[in-house]
Formats: sequence, structure tokens, C-alpha cells
Amino acid sequence: MNLSSEHCNISDWLRLEATVKASVYVVAFFFATFVTVVIITIVLQNLKLRKEIRYVLLCHHLLCVSSYCGLGVVFQGMRALLTNSPVLVCWVVFGVQLSVGEGILFTLALMAANAYLAVCWPLKSLSFVNSVKYRILAGSWVIIIFKNVCLFLIEGTKPTRVAVLKSEPLCPVILNDPLARVVGMVFLFSLLSIILISYSLIYREGKRAGHFNRSNIKAKQTVLIHLVQMSLHVIPTLIFIGLGKKCGVFFFALNLVLFGVFALAQCLNPLIFGLWNRELQSRLYPWMGCQLWCGHATSNREPV
Repeated sequence: MNLSSEHCNISDWLRLEATVKASVYVVAFFFATFVTVVIITIVLQNLKLRKEIRYVLLCHHLLCVSSYCGLGVVFQGMRALLTNSPVLVCWVVFGVQLSVGEGILFTLALMAANAYLAVCWPLKSLSFVNSVKYRILAGSWVIIIFKNVCLFLIEGTKPTRVAVLKSEPLCPVILNDPLARVVGMVFLFSLLSIILISYSLIYREGKRAGHFNRSNIKAKQTVLIHLVQMSLHVIPTLIFIGLGKKCGVFFFALNLVLFGVFALAQCLNPLIFGLWNRELQSRLYPWMGCQLWCGHATSNREPV
């Protein structure tokens, strides 16, 4: 990345942006981690929940969200404080955060596919999914890590060894060249397609079987809520990729607005998934101290 320009000093904008982002990540990290710890504790204490694939995926998703926010604090903090870290260290921290972020979307895709199998193939899919759930999770991480390591080696071998080990005041990013962007977009749209197709098939099956009548309208609401959550993850990411890094008040403000939407989605994800699940609701309320506020909402909320 070019840190200087004829028209403006982009490094000043990047440092200011990193300071704001690090502060937001700190808040998101503590909130998301608190809710994540509560939900995982509840699941681990209940044998029935512990055996269900949807709760395994939920816990995995929440761990990815908390880890992503924590790594965001580290990377943006390194940029904001001008830590003079070696370029290789900056690349590794950023690459791990990017991989965890892709793990979030990959888990959402698995959750959508699992919801489709549970609704459309409930008898045939149960034993199969339970037998391969951990292998699928392991396979998803193999795909993510293999893809990013290959891109890392392709892009990281272009500079000399001296340049890679050189300290930089403002941590540069990696996986930012055209090849990495194209691969990232293909990966993003592939997972997005799985999610959209799964929920479309669930919706069609619900209408065909009469599930989306008044007695079971919660299933339709769940699909809509998950699609809104997904859009808050994906749309800011696409705009980030399209805009790139530019200096100026307008681009700075736009970048922070998009980041705020993205961070809010990450921060509220654990709480929304928890409160929208009937089996977790009664266990979550004492932890969250919201019995009075949520007393009217204890009915008919459960994932598809």
C-alpha cells in the first residue's frame, strides 16, 4: 500500500482511522466476549444442547466473532500507536484476523445449510450431520487456511527479505493485490450463494408445507432476521473492497460509517442468536438481567 500521495498524507488518515477502529473494537470485543462466554457456558452445561449440531455451530460462530474483534484491537492498536512492528508481524496478525473473519461467514453458511437439511430432510440428515459435524468444521478451516497461506506466499514473496523484516511505523496490510481481491470476492460470493440458496429452499418448503401460516410465522421471521444479519456483514465488506483506501474527510467518514455498521453487526450477533432461540432464552435472562424487559418476548422464537 502506498502510504504517501501527491495530494494528501494518507498515513495521517490511516492512523486516525485506526485509532477510532481500535476503540470500537475494544467495546465490541468485551460485549461480544461476555455474551459468547455466557452462551457457551449454558450449552456446555446442558448435554442435550451440547450434542446438537446447531449449537456446536453457534458456539463456533460466537468464538469467531469474539476472536475477530480481539484481533482487530491488536492490529488497529498497532497501527494507531505506531508500534514500529516488523512488516511480517503485521501481515501475520492481519492475515489471522482476515481468516477468522472468513470463518464467521463460513460458519453462517454451514448454519444455513444445516437449517435447510433440518427442515427439508429431517429424518435422513440427522444421523449424517451428527457423524460428520466436526470433520466439516475442520475441513472449512483447512480451506480457509490453505487459501490464505497460498495468497500470503504469492504476495509475500514479492518484497525482499530485508523489506519483509523491516519495521514500519504504520502496519501495512497484506492480501490486498488484485489476485487476492478476486479470490476473496469469489470466496465471499460462494458462501453467500450457499446461504441465499439454503434460505430460499427453506422458504419454499415452508410455503409448500404450510409452515408459514399464523401458527408458525416465527420460522419466516427467523429467516428474515438471519438475512438482515448476513447483509450487515457482507454489504460493508463489499463496499470496503470496492473503495480501497483514499484520503479526505468524505472517504474517512464513509469508511467509519460502514465500519460502524459492520462492528455493530459483529457486536450484537451473539445476543441476537441467543435471544432468538427459545431453549437459550430462559437460561440467558438471569445472566443478562433482562427478565422484566424481555418478559413479553418469551413466546415462539426459535431458529428454523
